[in-house]
Amino acid sequence: MTGADAPAYRSHPYKAFSVSVADHVAEVTLIGPSKGNAQGPDFWSESAPLFNAIDADPEVRAVVLTGSGKNFSFGLDLPAMMGEFGKVLAPDAKAGPRTEFHNTIKSMQGAINAVADCRKPVVAAISGWCIGGAVDLISAADIRVASADAKFSVREVKVAIVADMGSLARLPLIIGEGHTRELALTGKDIDAARAEKIGLVSDVYADKDAALEAAHAIAAEIAGNAPLVVQGFMDVMDHSRSARVDDSLRYVAAWNAAFLPSNDITEAITAVFEKRPPQFKGE
Repeated sequence: MTGADAPAYRSHPYKAFSVSVADHVAEVTLIGPSKGNAQGPDFWSESAPLFNAIDADPEVRAVVLTGSGKNFSFGLDLPAMMGEFGKVLAPDAKAGPRTEFHNTIKSMQGAINAVADCRKPVVAAISGWCIGGAVDLISAADIRVASADAKFSVREVKVAIVADMGSLARLPLIIGEGHTRELALTGKDIDAARAEKIGLVSDVYADKDAALEAAHAIAAEIAGNAPLVVQGFMDVMDHSRSARVDDSLRYVAAWNAAFLPSNDITEAITAVFEKRPPQFKGE
């Protein structure tokens, strides 16, 4: 399906994504516009409509998700998102701004949930850095492969935030409770070999091109199967996890709306702008 007959999303002028479809496989590429494909306002507003459209496209049977340039994504673009954080971090923030921030968290969660809920299996090909919100994103994918230079970090603890976009809900189902706690509590970086060992990625390839080629090969295998059966498989698999994930997301959204404002997060944001390590005091 091409030209005037193609669904509108394929030619939509996205700012955070590029999209192409061939042989029943959609390739979705993170393109920024922030450095390192960081997740700024465009990512959070465009992701759900895009993946909902892919879900509804009968020509698409599988999706490959990747990043442009050397890195998959640096995660949340904290400076670009300060407009969403500012009101709730004000000293006099009470019910009004906290309620508004709670709604913002729920909306942002929807950007990641749309990937997880897409009935067309998503294969993530990860190269370079995959940090914070980017780990939330690949946790929502069905299959993950990486290049040897890939590095992963559940880094929210380093900026005084409880990860609230899905890593804490989905990672235990992928890598287990112990590995999730270690990554989330330390904020440490792990390389592709470690990620493969703990089950975060299925396979590691020599470079980005090889990882992307492998992701497309997997997607092509999926696309060659009976599409309604594949969607049925997705529905059955998702049924067993949906209640647990939804409950976790609701809880962390309420938690962060209540407790995210702190002197430590102000210090973390200041440290980002000043390009120095933060000095946390537990205040």
